[in-house]
Amino acid sequence: MSKPDGGRDGAGELERGRRIFAQPCRFLLGASDVHALPPVAANEIAFAGRSNVGKSSLINALTGQRALARASNTPGRTRQLNFFALGDRLVLVDLPGYGYAKAPKGEVRRWNQLIYDYLRGRPGLRRVLLLLDARHGVKPADEQVMALLDGLAVSYQAVLTKCDKLTPAELIAARAAVAERLARQPAAHPMVQATAATTGQGIAELRAELAALAVEKPDAL
Repeated sequence: MSKPDGGRDGAGELERGRRIFAQPCRFLLGASDVHALPPVAANEIAFAGRSNVGKSSLINALTGQRALARASNTPGRTRQLNFFALGDRLVLVDLPGYGYAKAPKGEVRRWNQLIYDYLRGRPGLRRVLLLLDARHGVKPADEQVMALLDGLAVSYQAVLTKCDKLTPAELIAARAAVAERLARQPAAHPMVQATAATTGQGIAELRAELAALAVEKPDAL
């Protein structure tokens, strides 16, 4: 929403985000095979990141449900694509973490292929949130995913997690470093969101950002 002077109505955007994410959110299904993917019912937002970066915790914080997505201290626990319906406006997709997994290499390759098949051919996928631990920034495994998303022309946005572990000055520096790195990536969204699921930092702002993607109908409908 814009003000008469052409500026953005920040309060209005935050309220729209609050309303959309206040809707009931329910688990749809977990897909371990591309043929098990559900029909496109609404615009989809996918969550990607290194194992244990905090994807499940962020989904829970956004939806206000403590146990909607199962958080674990064991890296590599999510081994399928988990779909969550947020009312009839958005579908949140939790992708398997990358960079570490206590699983046979053949199984890891299968997960990677499933993610690739989803990303390259999913109508209605509006954005991938690339979660980065604010303490560590962009790692080689993240760069590989960024290159994949760029090659597939899939829009993605960096979201820093665990920002409460940094001082304000450290967070400013970390955010600037990630923004500078992403400026060279053709499919990357320019804004870097900073969040902390445990304290709620940045959650309202990210809700507002994602709510804007719920306005249009997905391509498949």
